[in-house]
Amino acid sequence: LKVKSENRKTIWDTEEVPEGSEFDDTQDPREEPEYQILFKQCVGTEDVFLGMSRKDHSTACCEYMVIKIKLPETKCSDIVLDIQDEVLDLRTPKMKLLLHLPYRVNSKDGKVRFLSEEETLEITLRVSRMFDFINFA
Repeated sequence: LKVKSENRKTIWDTEEVPEGSEFDDTQDPREEPEYQILFKQCVGTEDVFLGMSRKDHSTACCEYMVIKIKLPETKCSDIVLDIQDEVLDLRTPKMKLLLHLPYRVNSKDGKVRFLSEEETLEITLRVSRMFDFINFA
């Protein structure tokens, strides 16, 4: 049994609206940049040679998500970036990208760097999954 809100004019509760929908702008004419999502894991010799940990080559065992976004003819100062736990929102004068991330991330723990010679923005975010404290202890 779900309790309805006090205000009968509301169409839906705030819990029903997905995170990041406030950024969705279908009327924006800017094009979407080319991007890649890569996964990175921390391995040591005990993982590679001895196979002593539970890690394998799947994305379920990766601790970091690396997002590479091609931004041709863009200066670093033109980039507006907002990262939340499930959504990445990037805006430049010519391009925009609203990306719903495949895994939940820790939006406070990450690194961003702009490679001007490659015209690429590289964002590294720590993946935040349940039970990672057990799996990667």
